[in-house]
Amino acid sequence: MKYIIAAIKPFKLEEVREALTSIGVRGMMVTEIKGFGAQSGHTEIYRGAEYAVNFVPKLKLEIAVSDSMADQVVDTLQKTARTDKIGDGKIFVLDLAAAVRVRTGETGDEAL
Repeated sequence: MKYIIAAIKPFKLEEVREALTSIGVRGMMVTEIKGFGAQSGHTEIYRGAEYAVNFVPKLKLEIAVSDSMADQVVDTLQKTARTDKIGDGKIFVLDLAAAVRVRTGETGDEAL
């Protein structure tokens, strides 16, 4: 099993969710986060005053999938979340040692 973590631009969430659902992803967790990478924040003007925004709002998606689906999920995330502008985000893929469905006690791929 794989645990996929993706940081994406917030306005891309619905498009990404629809694309992942269409390839068979049955669930994900979404968290509002702030961070910075290559873009290192930016400046904005509010009521005539310029100020620095050091942390940019993003969404963190957490998705657990079987090994066989991981590459397809990463490819779908990359294609769907891309805007071709700086700050599109990152995708991390980790090995997932175990998964347990609380309600039924199912484990492994059956728990996903």
